Amino acid sequence: MRRTRFALLAVAVALGLLVVAGVAGYSRTGSAPQAQTLVRPGSAGTQPSSSASRDSLSVGIANAQQRLRDNDGDWATWAALGAAYVEEGRVSVDPSYYPKAEAALQRSLQLQPGGNFAAEIGLGALANARHEFADAVTHGQAALAANAYSSDAYGVFVDAYTQLGEYTEATAALQRMLDLKPGIPSFTRAEYDFEMHGNVAAARSALLRAVADATGASNASDIGFCRYYLGELAFNAGDVAEAAHQYALGLAADPKYDPLFEGKAKAEAASGDTAGAVRDYTTVVNRVPQPQYVIELGDLQASLGHSDAAQQQYNLLATEERLFSANGVVDDLLPAQFDADHGDPAGALSHARAEWSRRHSVLVADALAWALHVNGQDKEALTYAQQASRLGWQNALFSYHQGMIERSLGLRADAQRDLSLALHINPSFSVLQAPLARSALAELAGTP
Repeated sequence: MRRTRFALLAVAVALGLLVVAGVAGYSRTGSAPQAQTLVRPGSAGTQPSSSASRDSLSVGIANAQQRLRDNDGDWATWAALGAAYVEEGRVSVDPSYYPKAEAALQRSLQLQPGGNFAAEIGLGALANARHEFADAVTHGQAALAANAYSSDAYGVFVDAYTQLGEYTEATAALQRMLDLKPGIPSFTRAEYDFEMHGNVAAARSALLRAVADATGASNASDIGFCRYYLGELAFNAGDVAEAAHQYALGLAADPKYDPLFEGKAKAEAASGDTAGAVRDYTTVVNRVPQPQYVIELGDLQASLGHSDAAQQQYNLLATEERLFSANGVVDDLLPAQFDADHGDPAGALSHARAEWSRRHSVLVADALAWALHVNGQDKEALTYAQQASRLGWQNALFSYHQGMIERSLGLRADAQRDLSLALHINPSFSVLQAPLARSALAELAGTP
């Protein structure tokens, strides 16, 4: 088979000429609430998630379990079962599958300790899901030692390096993944790489090519997945109408694709249809209580003055955090972000410093900057806010945080610039923070 090299830096130009092949299997996590999606590479977060895809997973798990009852020594099936447990944990937001996944994958390695790249890839995906990103790199290396041409192993690297903040390594791994297997998993990762580096047009082109491939394959959940992230790109750029259009196209393809209801709710809230937003957020939280969705529903209720309803969601989030921790997920980023905006400055700073001790991504830099700010340590906060912006990501929340820090330091011109930028990028970046940005900007301009 002829294999064409696709240079990542030229993808924006060449996308129209590419024939994309592959299957979805990519999750995204780690960005800040409201401004961006919490679920980005390497998280215990969402995957293409519809009742059909979950049913398929359940059937696969049941079949593997039956095969292992007949032959407990089938190392390949143990590896497949472990990988399926990782996936099930992500799509169902049930981290109790992770210990099951670890046991199955380790059993596979016990039976076949040499050349077992499938188990190593599974362990790498599990490590990413648990936010043990350095361990994920180790497993990816072991997988490549067994199979140097595994695009899935490079996918493990892309996700791990991205979350570690090692962006040069992430891009290099992505380029190799594109070389080996240009398809939905590699191009959706390319989309995120482009977005983080401020190239929104190229990010959108990558997703459109993925949509074209998924449409040709009549794969409803893949179409829903790609349409959701096209909607996210539009929403994060402040184009609520286009975002709503993309979410609607996704729901037309797969009416049971859960993340699209979150997108629809977010667009409704931005358009002033708060009743519709509450309805659709409630729908998706009841189906898949993804922490991102729980926070967004809670914040929307808080913005409407429904304090009891908001607190109910925040209590659910606390329960989920305990459940994730009990099943091996190491995550101080989300608590740092949440605590900083919900009245626990000390907790926010403790979590943010703990996360920074493990990884130096722009997301963690932003969270640490904001945690320092709410603790009154603005001089130090500004250094981290500047680190957060180093890639050129057009992230409204990053700009808002930096602008508020500058305002506290008396840097009025800088604060006006960055607060204006935040609202220019996305006037609806947060139901709680965007109104504060407008108020601060008005105060800086000397208007009521």
